This record gives sequence, C-alpha cells and structure tokens, in this order.
Amino acid sequence: MSSMSEDAVENLDRFIVEALEKGGVYGLEGPEGWALCPSEKYEQSDVMPLWSSLELAQPHCREEWSDYRPVAIELEELLDDWLPGMHDDELLVGVNWDEELEGEELEPIDLLEEFEQELS
Repeated sequence: MSSMSEDAVENLDRFIVEALEKGGVYGLEGPEGWALCPSEKYEQSDVMPLWSSLELAQPHCREEWSDYRPVAIELEELLDDWLPGMHDDELLVGVNWDEELEGEELEPIDLLEEFEQELS
C-alpha cells in the first residue's frame, strides 16, 4: 500500500475509490470513543479522520492515540447513518490524512455527494 499523496484532492479520490472497492472505511476508536481533532479550517469544529484502508489508519495509533485501534465502518452504514449524523452533530470529516494528520476536511454532506456522484 503506497503512502498518501501530497495532493489532498488525489487522497480524496483514492478514499472514495477504495471505500467503494472494499465496501467500507476505517476510523480510530479508543476508550473515550472515536478519535477527533480540532479543525484547521473552523475554530469551533472538530474533525473525525477516516481512512480507506487498515494500512493507512494503523500508523496513527500512536502518541495520544496509542490506546486507539482502527475499526471498520461499512460503506452502507457510513453513507446512511454516519455522514448524516456527523452533519447533524456539526462534525467535519478528514479523509485519508497523512502521518502528520494533514489533509482534506469536508462537510459530511459534501462527502456524501462525492460518493453519490461516483455511484451514479
């Protein structure tokens, strides 16, 4: 599995293609719940990072997330429940972030639209 591109749009495209191919994505879950980070874009928002493969998620289980583990989220559940729920909770989605936890931050509804475009 290759590492992330320096191009956030390329990483987003990879996220969508791989999520559709594999039927799901990965988030990090720990004793306190799902891993969240403060947004770089919006002062009052948090971001939930998600990755398109276990291999991309696993390296982030270190330092403050050393007691977290990658957990699979089925694609149907992501599209039907998670993204609408994250929108309601005013969370952003981080897709395929690199090892420095940098990458695209999206509104959950925008990510849902990206998936719908790819599926149509």
